[in-house]
Amino acid sequence: MAWRWITAILGGYAFAVAAAMLTARLLPAPDATARVEATGWPMILSFLVYAGIGLWALHEVRLGRVSAVIWGGAIVMAVTLKLLGVRP
Repeated sequence: MAWRWITAILGGYAFAVAAAMLTARLLPAPDATARVEATGWPMILSFLVYAGIGLWALHEVRLGRVSAVIWGGAIVMAVTLKLLGVRP
């Protein structure tokens, strides 16, 4: 039960942050004002992602699936961000 809570809290946070950063990086931003908006909206939506992932992690019966989706998704998004690099 402890691993489920750790995955829901820490893994959910990692997943939500990685999703917000990846979304902000992939949204088009031709100027500085658009970059602020491209960063702001994903950060706002990340709160919903965090809540949804946390609730799903505590509801899903299979712990292996929860761990694979949350930790795996966070790692895949973080590696994708690393490969994309900074915005030119």
